[in-house]
Amino acid sequence: MITIKEIARQLNMSPTTVSNVIHGKTKEVSPETIKRVQDFLEEVEYVPNINARNLAQNTSKIVGVVLKVRQDRYSHILTDPFVAEMLAGIEEVIRKAGYFMMTYISDDIAEILNYVSTWNVDGLILFCMLDDDAIRVRKRYHKPIACVDAYISEENESAFGDQFINIALDDEICAYDGTSYMAEAGCHRVAFLADNMDGVNKARFRGFKKALDAHEIEYSDRDYFTLRSTKHEMKTSMTSLVKKAKKYGYDGVFCSSDLFAIHFIRECFDQGLRVPEDISVVGVDDYEIAEIYRPALTTMHQDISRKGRLAAEALIRMLNGEKLERRQIVLKPELIVRESVFDFKKQSAE
Repeated sequence: MITIKEIARQLNMSPTTVSNVIHGKTKEVSPETIKRVQDFLEEVEYVPNINARNLAQNTSKIVGVVLKVRQDRYSHILTDPFVAEMLAGIEEVIRKAGYFMMTYISDDIAEILNYVSTWNVDGLILFCMLDDDAIRVRKRYHKPIACVDAYISEENESAFGDQFINIALDDEICAYDGTSYMAEAGCHRVAFLADNMDGVNKARFRGFKKALDAHEIEYSDRDYFTLRSTKHEMKTSMTSLVKKAKKYGYDGVFCSSDLFAIHFIRECFDQGLRVPEDISVVGVDDYEIAEIYRPALTTMHQDISRKGRLAAEALIRMLNGEKLERRQIVLKPELIVRESVFDFKKQSAE
């Protein structure tokens, strides 16, 4: 690799002039000199030594993105539409800011701690980290951290210091509004379908129960539909849940993701249960497939890509020395009405 000093020698220029042209600092360099240097760089196919530059600036220009996932979801986590869209939003921002993204996925927080404490990354973006996990990362890693969907209690927020932010959805309102929509359409027995009861789903379950209470629908423990969401178990688990919905006369299901909602609808048709005439379904996220599937899915929209972008933008601001005004940014969901909820009240009026 040719060096700046060698380029300067061959062009009979100072290394400073050549360096300024390479790095775009050309205010005091003549157009003729800029062209001579650029033509020569193209001729020798010059590639800047990024490692040397970063070492001189005491930065790696790398952002670490860490996903903590259950072992049973590890093999297909990157094909999950939510994760893929969020990572796309993050990558776009950090690339435009001149950074690179390094991704690490594990179900073992001890393993994650071991790696992040040795990484030479300028900042971290954490995803799927609950309160204790995020705190343990902060104790080992003292540079800026941005979280997506981390459920961190107010009493523990101070442990993260100023160089921290969390981007989240108002998950309680999300489930409250989606469940309320079905209740107001005339559903009187509604289930909550999710594959765990941690973090995001725990908040959504609270919203679900509050909506039932607000509409005077009695809750039973039977109303919680536990899904086994691995690739190998999804089909058999959905089969069991749809049989349960038929047996106990459910006329509405709030699903914790569009992906689960679409799998549930497909299984309903396989078992002769019509959606929405026999049972209404509401999802969360508003993936592209939610609109093109039939019946088109009524869902609670969240801008997933924006979540990733906001986390990355906040991290870049911290890396640039800015002090953030807020440690939490909570986004509002929006009900998108399509075809998967039957309006019993409207039908009766007609």
